Amino acid sequence: MIIETERLLLRPFNEQDVDALYLMNSNPAMLKYIPTAPFTDREQARELFHNVILQDYQQRGFGRWAVEHKADNRVIGFCGPKFIPEFNEVEIGYRYFPEYWGKGIGTEAAEAALSVFPQFGIKQTIALILEGNLGSETVAKRVGMYWREHSEFMGHKINVYAKIL
Repeated sequence: MIIETERLLLRPFNEQDVDALYLMNSNPAMLKYIPTAPFTDREQARELFHNVILQDYQQRGFGRWAVEHKADNRVIGFCGPKFIPEFNEVEIGYRYFPEYWGKGIGTEAAEAALSVFPQFGIKQTIALILEGNLGSETVAKRVGMYWREHSEFMGHKINVYAKIL
């Protein structure tokens, strides 16, 4: 486990989370502001786990973390750091199943994640948020991030938020 809050456990993803990863990456509502095509096969989630998530853990010592809702023992999304080569910075990213939106989960998980970033040698972080994603911008502001600039990422216009830890 990385950190625990009143309602959540943030922990590394494991092989048993492949189905949750598939659902997170195939749900159109969850992908509205994510610049990638939806998954169409569970094997894509398995590849994401092995070729991206585990690789990040091994190479950097950190990566996206599973967010488990303690009340229902279910992975409900992710929150955590990822090194973004295009910016040469570490991003905090987060995404949750729609039934958990509007309940303060995003803020709770992001605050917890940011509190442990320094343990991983992360001294500052950014959030790359596609234009129009007001929910993610609200979370970024609530955890003390400030708007830094307009930019582009993966061919999309984004707002970059930042925070020194």
